[in-house]
Parts: sequence; C-alpha cells; structure tokens
Amino acid sequence: MDRYARWNALLEILTDSGRISVEDAAERLDVSQATIRRDFDQLAQQQMITRTRGGAVANGVSYDLPLRYKTAKHAPEKQRIGAAAAALVSPGMVVALNGGTTTTEVARALAVRPELTGGVDDAQLTVVTNALNIANELLVRSRMKIVVTGGVVRPQSFELVGPLGGNILRDVTLDIALLGVDALDVTLGAAAHHEGEAAMNSLMVARARRVVIIADSSKLGGHAFARICPIDRIDTLVTDFNATPETLAAFTAAGVKIVTA
Repeated sequence: MDRYARWNALLEILTDSGRISVEDAAERLDVSQATIRRDFDQLAQQQMITRTRGGAVANGVSYDLPLRYKTAKHAPEKQRIGAAAAALVSPGMVVALNGGTTTTEVARALAVRPELTGGVDDAQLTVVTNALNIANELLVRSRMKIVVTGGVVRPQSFELVGPLGGNILRDVTLDIALLGVDALDVTLGAAAHHEGEAAMNSLMVARARRVVIIADSSKLGGHAFARICPIDRIDTLVTDFNATPETLAAFTAAGVKIVTA
C-alpha cells in the first residue's frame, strides 16, 4: 500500500470512528508503527487530522474530505456508474456536470465517445461545469465545447461556488444535469455537505430539462447538510448493484427511474 492509499484509508477510518491509536492503525494497515506516526504527522501538517498522544482524532471537517483522498473509495462502482450515466447523453446536448469522484468518471466516459466530439467550431457536445478538474479532463481528452462557471474555488472539491457562477448558470439552458451528491433520500431529496456547492447544484437543477443523480449505493438513504433539490425534481438515479431492492423500490415509488450499473 503506497503512502496516498494509506492516507486515504486512515482518513476513512477517522471519518467512521473519530479517533484511532498508532498501534491499532499499524495493525489494520499492516505497516510499522513508525510509518503510521509519519503519516499522522504529515496529515496533521495539512490540517486533515489532529495528533494526540499515541494516535490521532478527526478534525471537524473530516466528513468532507478533499477530492484527492476520495478517489479510492468505491472506485469500481463509480467507474461503472460513470459509464452508465454517460450513456444517457446524446450528440448535440448541453450537459451540466458538477464536481466529485463519480462525475469525474462520467467526464472520462464522455471524453472517449467519438460521436460526441466535433471540430473546434462544430462541437457535438457542450458541457457546463463548475468543477475545474472536470473541465481539464475534457479539454485535454476531447474537443467538446466546455463552459466553466465563475466563482471561488473550493480546494476540497475543485468546484467553483458563489454568486459569480450563478450569474452564468441563470443565462443558460441545459438538456440534462448529471449531478453527484453526498446523500440522496426519498423524503429529504438530494443533498451536499457544503452549502455553496448545494447552491450551485440547485441552479443547475433549475436550468435543466432532465435531472440525473449519480450516486453509489453508500450515498442512498443518507443525510447531508444542504439540500440540492427535492425528490420530485429528480428524473433518474444512476447507482450500483449493491443498492438493496427495498431502497430502489422506494425511489421507484417516488417516481424516479433507476439505472443500475
């Protein structure tokens, strides 16, 4: 296990349990205690955790881990979900993508579809995004028309938030919004941990003819701080086969079409 994989694992453990000792972490990750101490020190320097005598505790923001530490979690499911969501896109569409690990997989799947890529002046797909990393993925791997909203960058997610981006989104019309979320509940709807991201996503929903939520099964039934939209505004949910039949049935009963990957 390399350093970044260890850091990801340690942050996930702290997110779940709140604290861990050096001895316990070393045993769980099958590395030396000296290695864990170095990892804890480096994560503390980045203000990701707080060091304690003999271990570490989660910081108050540990529920909202930076994107670079989330990539390993549920990776196979996210790749399948990304491909299934990209399959919903047709040439000529105007598509909105927000930030996140799963929507990054959507962008990668879109970039390798030749029928969606035109010349410089005749792009077969227009993508509107508030995520700098997704704009970069598409710019270097395709010739689609890319529109990036304005705003202030959140380092955790590479997303642009704030009123500057809202001005752009209010002036566009979207055929489909493909949105990753932190939680999706039948009663509470779609939600994000950060209120600025939720506000940008809500604007995308308001401008879209069709709203598709992209979420692996771990997000279903969960709660997050800021609501993006109610369940009746969601047309389709793209998720993985690990979602329980009962959970999917509840979304179907609420009028949401289910695509499993």
